[in-house]
Amino acid sequence: MSILIKNIKRLLVVQEGNSTPLRGSALSELNSIDNAFVYIKDGVIEDYGVMSEMPLLSDNQEVEVIDADGRMVMPAYCDSHTHIVYSGSREMEYMDKIRGLSYQEIAARGGGILNSVDLLHNTSEDELYRQAMVRVDEMIRFGTGAIEVKSGYGLSVEDEVKMLRVARRIGDSSDVTVRTTFLGAHAYPRRYLENKSKYVDEIIKEMIPVIQSEGLADYIDVFCEQGFFSVEDSERILRAGIDAGMIPTIHANQMSKSGGVELGVKLGASSVCHLEFTDESHYKLLGESETIATMLPGSTFFLKMNYPNVREMIDKNVAVALATNYNPGSSPSGDMKFMMALSCLYLNMKPEEVINASTINGAYAMGVAHKLGSITKGKVANLIITKPIPTYEFIPYSFSTPLVEKTVLKGKIYG
Repeated sequence: MSILIKNIKRLLVVQEGNSTPLRGSALSELNSIDNAFVYIKDGVIEDYGVMSEMPLLSDNQEVEVIDADGRMVMPAYCDSHTHIVYSGSREMEYMDKIRGLSYQEIAARGGGILNSVDLLHNTSEDELYRQAMVRVDEMIRFGTGAIEVKSGYGLSVEDEVKMLRVARRIGDSSDVTVRTTFLGAHAYPRRYLENKSKYVDEIIKEMIPVIQSEGLADYIDVFCEQGFFSVEDSERILRAGIDAGMIPTIHANQMSKSGGVELGVKLGASSVCHLEFTDESHYKLLGESETIATMLPGSTFFLKMNYPNVREMIDKNVAVALATNYNPGSSPSGDMKFMMALSCLYLNMKPEEVINASTINGAYAMGVAHKLGSITKGKVANLIITKPIPTYEFIPYSFSTPLVEKTVLKGKIYG
C-alpha cells in the first residue's frame, strides 16, 4: 500500500544531491517546503513538493491518505550512539551520584560498567532481546528510526557475541534500521584488572576473529580514556578491527584530553563521541577531517559535567551530530528531542542545527545517509509526523511535551 501525506504545514530537512555531512554555516540551513505533500510507495519516498503539485490519484490506487494539516513532517531521528542492549537498571548508582560520588568513584566501588557486565552475564539472549525491544519501542514513539547499538557489557567472547546477536536480531525483527558496533574495549573485566595487556590480546586474538566470522559488527569502538584504554592499546584494537572489515569509531575525551580525538582522526574514524574535554587544536583537527563529532549531551547532563564548546566547533567547520548515548549508567534516556533541547540550552546550538544534527548528520555518523536522514526521493520512508505545532523551533523548546503523533518506518505507520 502507498501513503500520501498531504497539507503538511512544513516539510523539514529536504535534500537532493548533497553527499557530505553538513558543517559550518550549512548546518544552520534547514531546507524546507511550506504547504507540502509526501508520497510514499513500497516503503520509499516516491515524491514530495508543494500541494499545488501533488499528483492526482486514480480511484483504483490503494493509498492511505494522512491529512497533516497544522503538522510538521521531518525525517525520523538517526541515533548514532547507544548502548540499549543491557540487562536490568542501575538506579542505585544514581542514588550514589546524588550523595556526591563521581562516575569514577562509583566504578571503583564495583559499580558502573562492571555492574552491567554481571547483570548481562546472568541474562539469557532471549530475555536480553525482550528487554532491549521495550527500549526500541519507546524510541520509535519518540520518533527514532535508526539506531546504532554497541556491545561492551559482555567483556568476554561469549557475552560480547551474545550482545551483538541481540543487536542484529533487533534489526532483523523490527522496522528500525540498526547498525552494530563491537565495544569489547569498554572496560577491563575483573579477571584482568592486574594484567590489562592480556585483555587487549584477548580482544584482538579471540573476540575480533569470532565476531568477524559471524559478521556481527559494522563498527569497532574503544573507550580511550585515562583509567580505561590507553592511546596505544586503543590503536592496536582499532587497527585489528579495521583489518577485520570494521569501521572505526571512538569514545574520546569524555573525562580528560585522552588523545582519542587525535587517534580517531588519524585512523579515519567515522565519528569521535563525547568530547567534553576539547580545545582549539581539536576543533582544527576535526574541522579539517571527515570525522564527525558526535555530541552526547544526555551524559553530560546526567553526570553534571561541563559541556563542550560546540558553538566554536561549528564555527571551525566541524561536522556535528547528536545522539542519546542511551545506557543504564550515564544516560538512561532514548529521547532525541530532549537531547536537542539540551543542545540548544547548553551547547549553544540553533534549532536548525539540532534538527540537522539529529537527522542527516546522525545518518552520516552511522553510515546510512545514502538511504536515511533526509526527505529525498528514493530514500527509505522513515518519517516523523508531529502533532499540530506553531513552528519547528517549538520542537526543542517544548522539551518534555510529547510531539510525535505518528512515526513512519519503511512506510509502516506507528501511532
